[in-house]
Amino acid sequence: MRLTFIRTTSPTANTCPTLFKTDRGTVIVQGYVVTDEEALSQMNIPEGETAVEVPMELLEELRETFANAG
Repeated sequence: MRLTFIRTTSPTANTCPTLFKTDRGTVIVQGYVVTDEEALSQMNIPEGETAVEVPMELLEELRETFANAG
């Protein structure tokens, strides 16, 4: 899988949270795993998956990135 850096909220690349576009037409999110028990109790997360918290500004960046790609 080939990754292309999209954006991070940190001044240093490769730190959390960071977005990457893949050559599969998907997005990978690098971020902190959600450990808040109240939040986790509201989700049904299967084995092998986890939840990652993403700032809204990065999600907006995704919209703009993919809107401009077509």
